[in-house]
Formats: sequence, C-alpha cells, structure tokens
Amino acid sequence: MAFTLPALPYAHDALEPHIDTQTMQIHHGKHHQAYVDNLNNAIKGTAHENESLESLVAKAGSISAAVRNNGGGHWNHTFFWESLAPAGKAGSMSDKLSALINEAFGSFDAFKEKFNQAGMTRFGSGWAWLIVGADGKLAISSTPNQDNPLMDVAEVKGTPILGVDVWEHAYYLKYQNRRAEYLGAFWSLVNWDKVSERLAATVK
Repeated sequence: MAFTLPALPYAHDALEPHIDTQTMQIHHGKHHQAYVDNLNNAIKGTAHENESLESLVAKAGSISAAVRNNGGGHWNHTFFWESLAPAGKAGSMSDKLSALINEAFGSFDAFKEKFNQAGMTRFGSGWAWLIVGADGKLAISSTPNQDNPLMDVAEVKGTPILGVDVWEHAYYLKYQNRRAEYLGAFWSLVNWDKVSERLAATVK
C-alpha cells in the first residue's frame, strides 16, 4: 500500500509566532512529503510493500537504511504534528499524566529542564522523547536522525507520548542556531490533550 502525507490538524500559520508559517510549509509540505515519497519508492516491489508503518518502524534494525530512515521520518513527523496545537488551544494535562511526571521527575519544571537537555545534547539531527517504559513509568530519551523509541535499534525503548524534532530544518528559518530558544517556544504549543490521550492508551 502506498503511504500518503497526512494533512496538518491546523493551518500552516496556526503556530505563529512560536513556529513560523514558512517553516511549517516547508517542513510539512517538502520534508515530510519527501519522507513519504522516498519510503514508497523504497518498499515498492519488496516484501515490505503491504506492511503497516508501525511494523516497518518496529523492525528498523533488519530492513534497509532507506526504509528505516524514511519510515522513521514519516512516523516521527506524523506524531510531531499531532503533538502540537495553536497556543491557547492545547488543553491540559490529565491528572494521571501530571502525577506520573511528578513521580518520575519531581516536578513539571524539572521534567521540562530534563526534556530540553535531551534536545540540546542531541548532537546533530534527531529527536527528544517522553516515553512510557515497559514498567509503566515515564522516561526521557533521545534518538539520532529519524529513529524513535519504538524501533528495535533504540538505546532506550518505550512508547512515545511526546516528541520534539531537533533537526535544524524544524527551526532554522526563525531561530537559526538558537536551538534552546526553539525548545523554549515548543512548550507553548504542546497538545496536552493529545499527550494525555496517548498516555491513557498506553497505561491501562
């Protein structure tokens, strides 16, 4: 089956001023589209042609680099767009999410600091994640390139409930080399309703 680019759940300019319109147009319409197109080309005529995206991501270590990188790019970006919402429309954390954050990190501020650190210390391109581990507890991890914690190759495995893209194309037009400023702005856009929904689906 051919994969397709999902529509954004908001307008390209909806995340202003924290993420600018041009960045969203290029990031979604060019970068994400390229991952989808390259993934379709990589699986065409292979045994993976009819597999789900989740299946391809899970077996990243045993598939081609093209499928791993572009499948990861498609999954990660789809997840990222859904993790964001226009400022003031992001809902609120569930009681369960708030409690687990406090349990794992001591406070929400300590969680943000550790999450931002994961994004800042990711050398080159990659992602920072909030995940639910096999023990049902929250943890923060980081992955290179378009890898994610669902992959069999991930150093820290778990189910992502929040992620931030720290590839330069995600922020360079507005923030240039100021990744810390971009990560600070990210918190104004986190869709806490969605993150809480993901947690509830993961921790029964």
